[in-house]
Amino acid sequence: MKPTFSSFHSLHSPLFHPLLSLQRRPRCPRMDSSSPPHHHSNQNKTKIIVTMGATGCGKSRLSVDLATHFPHSQIINSDKMQLYNGLDITTNKIPPHERKGVPHFLLGDLDTIDADVLPSQFRSAAGLTIANIVSRGNLPLLVGGSNSFIHALLVETFDPQVDVFTGPDSVSHLLRYDCCFLWVDVAWSVLSDYLCERVDEMLESGMLEELAQFYEPTKVGVRVGLRKAIGVSEFDEYFRKYPPWESEANGRIPKEGCDQARKEAYEEAVRLIKDNTCILAKRQIGKIMRLRKAGWDLKRLDATATFRAMMMKKKKNKSSSAASSDLEWRDIWEREVMEPSVKAVRRFLQ
Repeated sequence: MKPTFSSFHSLHSPLFHPLLSLQRRPRCPRMDSSSPPHHHSNQNKTKIIVTMGATGCGKSRLSVDLATHFPHSQIINSDKMQLYNGLDITTNKIPPHERKGVPHFLLGDLDTIDADVLPSQFRSAAGLTIANIVSRGNLPLLVGGSNSFIHALLVETFDPQVDVFTGPDSVSHLLRYDCCFLWVDVAWSVLSDYLCERVDEMLESGMLEELAQFYEPTKVGVRVGLRKAIGVSEFDEYFRKYPPWESEANGRIPKEGCDQARKEAYEEAVRLIKDNTCILAKRQIGKIMRLRKAGWDLKRLDATATFRAMMMKKKKNKSSSAASSDLEWRDIWEREVMEPSVKAVRRFLQ
């Protein structure tokens, strides 16, 4: 029988990951209440690359591009919803074929979906993962949008009782790692439109079917663990009215000519997902600005032109029978995001 989340601290066997039983993945470290020691001198601190940004801004793409450019790089996820196993489309996990063979850690590793992961737990788990990566001579590359997790992991001294993003306490600029921060930023007018389009693409890729399989009537209103993922609560009301087990159609996108009431309930759920995704992105940007104001040396990478070109390409594809090439937006990405990132990382490592 698999251990409960609350029992992880009592398990001392090396067969246990900090976030799950290692019977499934024995390559990761176990949960520990302590973190690996680090020296105060920057020369002696472990070097890590940190890619940051709001949801949907291209952090995962950049991390994989960098990992393929700098051999022996290994990626650590710091998105709290992507820690969990399940809802891969809903939580926007990078698909295996897009990882290009780069090892990813703390991504879909947690089977216990009905328990929250605390920042202090992530600090321990990710800290041990970084130590293991470095011990094998590899470069840790931290990626994700959960800034509370990034803060908890990186600061020299972390107080789990204090939320520096909501309280009056200032964010510490003293870090326990030597960090190269890469902040992928997109103008809000462009990012907000892209996020709404992305929700539509996720639904077309099977998000509704995924949520239909995940839906449990007894769990409606429960906001813990993976059930906090945007999309779960927004579709609860829809599935309550149109249970997926009563008709397969209820777990599919409504088509023209379908029941009008079901179509309206579906559209309301989609509207809520888009609104809440934009609210999340704004909150993430606010936290990043607070970290920057506190003295974190974040290198801003403007991906606005890339996303504008990407969206223009999608519009052309919708209005034309012949699909246009990705070449234009990829060229912009290489020139305005990838090349400055590579230069920054190279200087940092040298």
